[in-house]
Amino acid sequence: MPSVWSPLTSGRRGSPRREVMDIQRARIVAAAIATVESRGYAGMTVGAVIERARVSRKTFYDVFSSRHECFMAVIEEIFAKAHSVASAACVAESGWLAATRSALDSLLCLIDAEPGLARIWFVEALSGPDAVLDYRARVTSMLVEAIDSGRGVAGEGRQPPELAAEAAIGGMSHIIHSRITNESREPFAALLGPFMYLIAFPYLGAPRARAELRRGPAQGLSPQAAARRRREHSLRDIDIRLTYRTIRALGAICDHPSASNRIVAEECGIKDQGQISKLLSRLERSALIENRGHKRRGMNAWHITERGSEVVRATNVNELL
Repeated sequence: MPSVWSPLTSGRRGSPRREVMDIQRARIVAAAIATVESRGYAGMTVGAVIERARVSRKTFYDVFSSRHECFMAVIEEIFAKAHSVASAACVAESGWLAATRSALDSLLCLIDAEPGLARIWFVEALSGPDAVLDYRARVTSMLVEAIDSGRGVAGEGRQPPELAAEAAIGGMSHIIHSRITNESREPFAALLGPFMYLIAFPYLGAPRARAELRRGPAQGLSPQAAARRRREHSLRDIDIRLTYRTIRALGAICDHPSASNRIVAEECGIKDQGQISKLLSRLERSALIENRGHKRRGMNAWHITERGSEVVRATNVNELL
């Protein structure tokens, strides 16, 4: 999607102490996400989060001033993931329509792949503090701006009303919210054609909108075929044998960002520290995980990479654990 999203993102750099705090922050945010997924925002108490994160209450309040601030970090994390996926999808596209289609396709597939995150953004966030509602409103405004940039490709005789983009974003959000709350089993990727029709019609007219409707998800592929293609692509050129234990380790790191060797070993049922060290080293060399801790101090903090996340999704790791 257009770079109008970039002002909302930020990076962290600093001293070793700052890096340690960032590791704790990542662990708490991951635990908060899992807590909201299972209990809803109302059940996201500080006690529930620290129990899942395996940190003390003092550590929590060293990082966040309140559970509201922690939930804000959850929302920022979800947006960052969506931003990354959409940006990667449309970076090679030329033109407003193709970039919009590619970004939207990737986001709908992300909703199918991460239904818990989608529920947090589209449902649970509506009960969040004012800061969360303001943040979502800013994201919505940026999406509206991105869609309305289609005016540049509309003919001189076709100038849609100013509310066209806002209506499209609002309508799509309402449909997604409704399907999530009603626990619809229909894949969200199948909405690509209808959603692109809503977007294209005011700017390009009925014929182009109907053409978008006929394209369907993933350039005409069924959702199942699109998922199969993504799975095949994710597993291509992996230079490590994907054993049951390997997949369990990836799943453990995916579920517990900033996990230490000990935590991964416990999740995998490995008692030999030398064995878990060798396994993690192989995963790191294959670019499936990365260590953001301090090796010299023995503070390993393992994180899943984007490539590793693709392998986790492709192997349905949650069904194996």
